[in-house]
Amino acid sequence: MTPPLLLPRLDPPWLVAELGTSLRVLSFAPYRSGFVMAERIVWRELRNADLPVDLAVSDWVTAEMTEAGHTEAVGMLTSRDVTKFQRKETRVESARVAAIATVGLGNAERIGTRTPRDWSFERYGTINIAVQIAEGLTEAAQIEALSIATQARTAAVVGAGLRLPHGPVTGTGTDCIAIAAPKGDTAYAGLHTALGEAIGAAVYQTVAEGAAVWIKENPEMMRNVFGA
Repeated sequence: MTPPLLLPRLDPPWLVAELGTSLRVLSFAPYRSGFVMAERIVWRELRNADLPVDLAVSDWVTAEMTEAGHTEAVGMLTSRDVTKFQRKETRVESARVAAIATVGLGNAERIGTRTPRDWSFERYGTINIAVQIAEGLTEAAQIEALSIATQARTAAVVGAGLRLPHGPVTGTGTDCIAIAAPKGDTAYAGLHTALGEAIGAAVYQTVAEGAAVWIKENPEMMRNVFGA
């Protein structure tokens, strides 16, 4: 039996996604970004009070990861309740992909603009996505996979129908994506490939479902921020 990918484990304030083995992970996460080897990807739930203005965030993140025993993981930060994660595993032909997303839209943005914020409110969410790919990729293909995941995230957010004064929401100000895969020879992961389709489907579904849950939970913000 083929083992599942990207197995989630809740340990609040942590959400841990186990990769099953050491894989090459590409991300722009606040902890261990870039291309690194890791056996897990983790989310650390936090509140505004955890990150005062004068705090050195990188030092805080490193200390938290160390205390929790996640020094060799890739670490993301979120103000979204980590118990509200979404997970999907997809297969297209021989391509297998799993995605986990936590979705908050309180600090939503429209690409090419910046919305003034009052950061004192405990209302800001973000979108954090982990993706595990079964087949081995070149570095270039893994970068392309990241671009496909980003496109799927954006399509799902636009589909949620939120609007700001400048136009439809396309993401949040602090989104993060991490892509895990074995090192290998697969050189392409674009929209014309089975792998690209599988990545897009997994990420789109997790973000779309997570956005729907968040919207249902936040009727006051929907009225006051998005005019819905």
